[in-house]
Amino acid sequence: MSGQSATKPSDLDRRSVAALIALAVAAFCYVTVETVPVGLLGEIARDLEVSQSQVGLLVTAYSVTVAVLTLPLVKLVARVPRRPLLLALMAVMIVATAGSAAASAYGMLFAARIATALSQAVFWGIVGPIAAGMFPVHVRGRVMAVVYTGGSIGPMLGVPGATWLGQRAGWPAAFLALAAMGLVAFVTLLAALPSKPTRGEHAGRGTVPDARRFALVLVTTVLSVAGFFAVYTYTSTVITTVAGLSVAMLGPLLLIRGIADFGGIAAGGILSDRSQGMAVTLPLILLAAIFAALWAFGTDPWVTGTVIVLTGLSMGMFSPALQNRVMEFAPGSTDTASAANSVAFNVGIALGSSIGGLTLTHAGAGHIALTGALFAAAAVVTSVLTTDPVRAREANASSRVG
Repeated sequence: MSGQSATKPSDLDRRSVAALIALAVAAFCYVTVETVPVGLLGEIARDLEVSQSQVGLLVTAYSVTVAVLTLPLVKLVARVPRRPLLLALMAVMIVATAGSAAASAYGMLFAARIATALSQAVFWGIVGPIAAGMFPVHVRGRVMAVVYTGGSIGPMLGVPGATWLGQRAGWPAAFLALAAMGLVAFVTLLAALPSKPTRGEHAGRGTVPDARRFALVLVTTVLSVAGFFAVYTYTSTVITTVAGLSVAMLGPLLLIRGIADFGGIAAGGILSDRSQGMAVTLPLILLAAIFAALWAFGTDPWVTGTVIVLTGLSMGMFSPALQNRVMEFAPGSTDTASAANSVAFNVGIALGSSIGGLTLTHAGAGHIALTGALFAAAAVVTSVLTTDPVRAREANASSRVG
């Protein structure tokens, strides 16, 4: 391994590592807070005397707020110093989450959720550049992997854990626990987060700014996420209707999928530091292949179970690599670029879940996987078209010589 890619002990000073872990904890809290009402629909509805569909709107309104306001809010705070901005966002999250726990009426809970969503909208736009700025560029993939590990553990452990706590100690206890975790992250960041990047300014601007390649990255985000959510949204339908598995298998399969997701993030971070293009393309090829296998052989329970697990590995590998790609080609501020990619991600979720639903209605559950495979295959194409800058320069030089 060359000295360029090796991680030296001096690259990982204790304060930076502590701040990085705190950022991962913050990501965990945000992701868990966003979807925690899903596991506590009945408890919240009974306590606040509203319908379960109204409680469901707490999640819908939250996600819509993040999707619509991320880009304009990140642009609005573009000139605000990052350390105080991040600490302010964390403070809002802590207070608003504690406020959710204290809510005695639906309107109060709804308002507290929107406040949390507003802070999350900015958080996802700035967390990547802040984390990357504490470390050298050649370990950026692994740094992104740590941050996204926090986000991935949210659905895998955070939501089930909060559901378990809320069912036994009352739903406010789940929100209080998340507010307490956020407070620990806040105190750690207060002590360890530097006021400006400590390893150079590479995190603030694109490493190789390129508007065309960045646009292709955004298209790849939309297509890949749409492919994944076309299938993931209807996982229960696929495993019961197509494969004939019991609905009781859904929980264990999603848990194993979450573990695979965790492993994929680690692998994706390492691969991204070696070959950014391959780190994005390889998991998309895997995703297209396993969805094609699910479409062709989905009536076999073993095939279906294996595919569900492998989607975790694929998307886990893809997440940190994608963020690294965003920071490579960002044509301007990486904050704005990250915010744009967050919007693209949410567009992909909406597109995939809606097209998956149309497929289910008009073609049947057996063809949902084909929809996912087609989206993933299209994402492979756009990923390959997003050529590596070095290779592009070499190709241009060869053509001039010829």
